[in-house]
Amino acid sequence: MDAGPLPGAAGRAIPDAVKAVVQRVRRAAVRVEGRTVGEIGPGLLVLLGVAAGDGEAEAGWMAEKLAALRIFEDGAGKMNRSVADAGGALLVVSQFTLLGDARKGNRPSFTAAAPPEPASALYERVCELLRRKALPVEQGVFRAHMEVELLNDGPVTILLETP
Repeated sequence: MDAGPLPGAAGRAIPDAVKAVVQRVRRAAVRVEGRTVGEIGPGLLVLLGVAAGDGEAEAGWMAEKLAALRIFEDGAGKMNRSVADAGGALLVVSQFTLLGDARKGNRPSFTAAAPPEPASALYERVCELLRRKALPVEQGVFRAHMEVELLNDGPVTILLETP
C-alpha cells in the first residue's frame, strides 16, 4: 500500500525538496577510484540530494542554512557556533539516494530525484554560494562511485530539507 505524499499544513502535499544529511566531523574525505578528491579537517560533511523541479530558491536556502547552522560548541559547551565561527570547512557530496522512496516494496524508487543535468547544476550552485560566503568547500565527483570516510564529532547529525 503506497502511503502517498506526506500531508502538510491543511492537508496539502509536501513536494520533494533538496535534502541534506549534515554531519559535524573532525575530518572527512571522499575518494574516487582510490584517489582522494576532497578532504577536510573539522567542519561539516554534507550529503546533498536534489529533487526534480528544484532551482535557485532551493539552492540559496540550502547554502544559507548550511552556512548559518549553529552546531559547533562555544566555550560553554552549547551548540552556538556556525562552521565559519568554528573555522571549519565543508565537504559536499552529491547523493541522489537521499530522494529514495522505500515506502512501497523493498527496492527504493528514485523517481523524485532530479535528472543528472539539473541535479549537477544545483549541486554546483550550492557549493558556489557557500564559497561566496568565504567558506572553504571541498567536493565529491558528481555521478562517480565514491568512498566517503568520516570521523563524526559528537556524533552530531542533522537532516535538512528545503521548505
